[in-house]
Amino acid sequence: MWLYEKKLQYPVRVYNRDLRMAKFLMAQYGGPDSELSAAVRYLTQRYTMPTNKAKGLLTDIGTEELAHWEIIGTMIYRLLQGATPEQLRREGLGSYFALHDQAVYPADANGVPWTAAYIQATGDPVADLHENLAAEQKARATYERLIRLTDDPGVKDTLRFLREREVVHFQRFGEALNDVQEEMARKKIF
Repeated sequence: MWLYEKKLQYPVRVYNRDLRMAKFLMAQYGGPDSELSAAVRYLTQRYTMPTNKAKGLLTDIGTEELAHWEIIGTMIYRLLQGATPEQLRREGLGSYFALHDQAVYPADANGVPWTAAYIQATGDPVADLHENLAAEQKARATYERLIRLTDDPGVKDTLRFLREREVVHFQRFGEALNDVQEEMARKKIF
């Protein structure tokens, strides 16, 4: 079934504690356009794809998004590590601390918990693939903004890697859309 290597897909290096950046990164941990939302969306949509190629792609990208979710969680944890309750409160994370201590919890940067309402699976492969193309562009844009919010070279490096994976996913979804549309246009003779 799965072979799990106990290492991150990309190394996470955090050079300084930065509570604000940890809070900002929560957008990609538990927000509507987060890695978690993408993973659940793709792993749900794969069942109604008309080609094995598209099903396989959604499975591959969905599981990769879970690896990215793990990377984001690791960054958040390391950016928060060792922070006192007073420091957390001062940076707007007091209510988060009250509920979760320093556990990494799927919520967005405003503290709104993750919900399945963030994902879409229509059963229409063309609509779902367009949804995925848009999701990858939104994630890319979020990563570009997050890169501008940090001075930590290690965090920037990891965010650049994640941004580039969004670009690759966008390209693969475009290829899958072409494949699915060709399959759906093909005359069926029984």
